[in-house]
Amino acid sequence: MKEIFRHLDLSTVSYYGNLLESEGIPVILRNEHTTTSGITSIPIPEFYPNICVLYDEDYPKAWDILNKAMHADKERAGQEIVCPKCGEVNPANFDFCFSCEENLVFENKS
Repeated sequence: MKEIFRHLDLSTVSYYGNLLESEGIPVILRNEHTTTSGITSIPIPEFYPNICVLYDEDYPKAWDILNKAMHADKERAGQEIVCPKCGEVNPANFDFCFSCEENLVFENKS
């Protein structure tokens, strides 16, 4: 088991953990309760929620998936996608239209 990602925000850690699991990589979330338990008001990175890849041989694939996802998230920040089915405007980080649940395809316009 090897740690691959750590962040103060549990929702960010959960998001990337779910992404890895959806790609078939077993992970374990650690420290998911320590940031809200009142242990300390000082942020200590050792207590941040983190993702561990269960099998070391999955680590390179997991690293590639996380890097691509983080790059895509930065690329999409502040952009929008118009749903081809209903015409609703969605944030570019959405994969499905929030109105009609149609698949959305992001096209980089920069």
